[in-house]
Amino acid sequence: MEPVKILLISAFFPPEVGSAAHLYYELGQAFKARGHEVTVLTGLPRYHVVGKLRRLRRRPLIWETYHGLRVLRVFNLDVPWDSPVLRGIDQFISAFFTGMAGTFLPRFDVALVYSPPLPLALAALALCRLRGRPLVVNIQDLFPQSAIDLGILRNAYIIRVFRGLESFLYRRADLITVHSQGNRGYVLGASGEKAKVRVIPNWVDTEVIKPGSRETRLRVEMGLGRHFIVSFAGIMGYSQDLETVLRSAALLKEHPDIVFLLVGDGVEKPKLMETARKHHLTNVHFLPMRSKEEYPEVLAASDVCLATLRKEVRTPVVPSKILSIMAAGRMVVASLPLDGDAPRLINEARCGVCLPPEDPEAMARAVLYLYGHHELLAEMGARGREYAVEHHSLDRCVDRLEASLGQVLDR
Repeated sequence: MEPVKILLISAFFPPEVGSAAHLYYELGQAFKARGHEVTVLTGLPRYHVVGKLRRLRRRPLIWETYHGLRVLRVFNLDVPWDSPVLRGIDQFISAFFTGMAGTFLPRFDVALVYSPPLPLALAALALCRLRGRPLVVNIQDLFPQSAIDLGILRNAYIIRVFRGLESFLYRRADLITVHSQGNRGYVLGASGEKAKVRVIPNWVDTEVIKPGSRETRLRVEMGLGRHFIVSFAGIMGYSQDLETVLRSAALLKEHPDIVFLLVGDGVEKPKLMETARKHHLTNVHFLPMRSKEEYPEVLAASDVCLATLRKEVRTPVVPSKILSIMAAGRMVVASLPLDGDAPRLINEARCGVCLPPEDPEAMARAVLYLYGHHELLAEMGARGREYAVEHHSLDRCVDRLEASLGQVLDR
């Protein structure tokens, strides 16, 4: 594919920490390395930022070069993460200002937008139609269905409005990419056209996240030198079901060598910390969110890594942390709905064990069994690493995405 001008649109971007920010940062760097001219259109940093936030929100519009990428950061509301209503309002306000700012961008050949938030994808569609350029929508979470499943969206009228907007977006986008077959089936059922809905798996930078010695500085600093560490690293939100992890830890209190390490931030973290304190869970340790550069050390220090979701999460989501765990050569213990795409991935790679969601007894049994079978951890970790390199490496996934962008531009 000849070099082109690519516009990446995302609500989140580094120095924010999270899957959306990391995915589009890695994608931008990969496109840039292939000779493409990349511009990023995003909001001002506000959530899960490692470092001082005030400096990053000093103006409503900021042009900057971030690690070689040209980035335009646009005004958004700094609303509490735990307020769904305010966050919903902010999504429309942010989308409006992002769309307006996009009209002043230099020429671009194709735009790629991360969705959700759905209003941002609709703003990107309007921008591309105004500029006469094609739009590729990268669907990561199936909104509004995910919010309906969790009980966040209940009003029938609002649900109909969002479903109508979702259907409109799927019909008008030039190309839609999803990260799994289950998500493709959902999009096709919501007005997506077969010819323009493609499965392009999410990627992980296997050159940055790779197997390492478990004897890390983190273990030394925390005094956990020879302990068996079961870790969860990421956003601690409602859908992650970390109450089950704490209940599992409570069942294993009599095994002092087994500790649970919960790394990250989110609306549920204060409640989780209070629960651990109230029940004297001395085998549970909390750490703040780690930067992208520090994250591989957390994985390396772990013996087993958790991926958890509530049973209400019916959409076939594949948490991005699973790919990072696999790339690090660590075994996955997944507690989530068993009919989704994540269990299919784990079983196909043979890199972990899948448990029913919200079952602390099953999680405790699995952890205790693995504690006594270290050879199994090494085998499954190696298989996960091999699968991640073969199917989810950044280069392989960008090859497929780049080819799809080329076809869109040819049309």
